[in-house]
Amino acid sequence: MNYVAGMDGGGTKTSVVVADEQGNVVYAFASGAMNYNGQDASSIRRSFEEMFGTIDRVCGGLGNCVRVCIGTAGISNPEVVPRLTELVRSCGFEGVPIIVGDQEIALRGAHDERSGIILIAGTGSICFGRDDTGASHRAGGCGYLLDDEGSGYSIGRELLTAVAKANDGRLPPTVLTSLVYERMQADSVGQLIAFAHDKRTNKADIAALAPLLSEACDAGDAAALNIARKSAESLFELVVPVAERLGLQGGNLALAGSVLLKNAHVRSELIRAVGERYPEMSVYPAKREAAWGAVKIALEEAQP
Repeated sequence: MNYVAGMDGGGTKTSVVVADEQGNVVYAFASGAMNYNGQDASSIRRSFEEMFGTIDRVCGGLGNCVRVCIGTAGISNPEVVPRLTELVRSCGFEGVPIIVGDQEIALRGAHDERSGIILIAGTGSICFGRDDTGASHRAGGCGYLLDDEGSGYSIGRELLTAVAKANDGRLPPTVLTSLVYERMQADSVGQLIAFAHDKRTNKADIAALAPLLSEACDAGDAAALNIARKSAESLFELVVPVAERLGLQGGNLALAGSVLLKNAHVRSELIRAVGERYPEMSVYPAKREAAWGAVKIALEEAQP
């Protein structure tokens, strides 16, 4: 029997789904991140070796896996596709890998049809859409050094900033201080500064603080509610050019990523903004995960 595999290479982990030719999922697992814009090459190589080793075992040999679709962030970097292709080859896969942006696989998994919009706010943030003619447009996704507003990384950074500002009096006292200190086992802003500037600290480490925002918002903390509102506004700014450029003001908007799916405050603020500007737009969580979208692309490419 032949199989296909779909990979969703996020900023903190890679989700992998293996399916047979009929689209039945036979195995799903997670491995390390594969974004060259935020991870070192050696850790990405280890992740690939682990993933293809597992695919080899599940499929009874890599030769039985006829297509692999890899969706990952950072693909706008012209060096990424050749490097990923070389990695795939070094792991023993002899087929042609399909390498696309993570927004492509997220959109494919999010809707029953090919057209629509996907807004992703996980470690990073991006909005991507495609209309009925196949035309597409994206907004955001330029990486944490230039972009990613409203993302988990952005929220984590904003939490650290709020604690620093509250410490020196630029903000009133905030419950974020105790929450961040407890999570990081710290007791001073100096320790937070050292953490943020440590070369070993990556964007995933900072994004890991983002879930604290929900707890602080639930407590009615002013600084936290302001961060949630700003994050939602930044995410809505990504939706507007995609909807306008593609004429999808009355289309479907799917939400994905931990920020939008797990933070009710950011999500509700975003849905309110969408409803005010685009009252005919339907907003709902992505119907299937991005790794499944990669499987669908692999299955389509595998058809004669």
